[in-house]
Amino acid sequence: MTARVEQSLTVGVALPIPEPWGEQLRQVRLGFGEERAAHIPTHVTLLPPTQVAVDRCADLEEHLAGVAERHAAFPMVLRGTGTFRPVSDVVYIQVANGVAPCEELERAVREGPVSRELQFPYHPHVTVAHDMESATLDRAFEELSSFHCEFTADRFTLYVHDGDEVWRTLRRFQLTG
Repeated sequence: MTARVEQSLTVGVALPIPEPWGEQLRQVRLGFGEERAAHIPTHVTLLPPTQVAVDRCADLEEHLAGVAERHAAFPMVLRGTGTFRPVSDVVYIQVANGVAPCEELERAVREGPVSRELQFPYHPHVTVAHDMESATLDRAFEELSSFHCEFTADRFTLYVHDGDEVWRTLRRFQLTG
């Protein structure tokens, strides 16, 4: 008897932060020594990196298209900083407006072919420093405490991760509900 080996991809789903703020925050993150920022677009996570069988990718894309068709674009405000310390060494920009639509999208995304339990309760945010020294996390928290931007969240992106920490866009989905 031969064991069947399923091929899988690591995927993620996120709301991109539009320009100029996405690049501004990416550059700040790089300035803190966050090397991952060179390969990860500035975003609010809807689905963290998740293994999906290759033969389920079409189902996932169909599911995400349906999610996008059922949800409308919404105003989003990012303002100030927060942290998950001491549980996790993360400093982030807070979602001040748009939390409820992010939560609804996150639940809808996770109800499909990528149904999974989360390690922590969902909390929409934009990471600006992760797994850095305490002094760097403190600096990020202080330096970005007055950050503020407003935009319309009108799409989300399905990314694939190939084990090299580079996020590659697989498909974009417009919120048309």
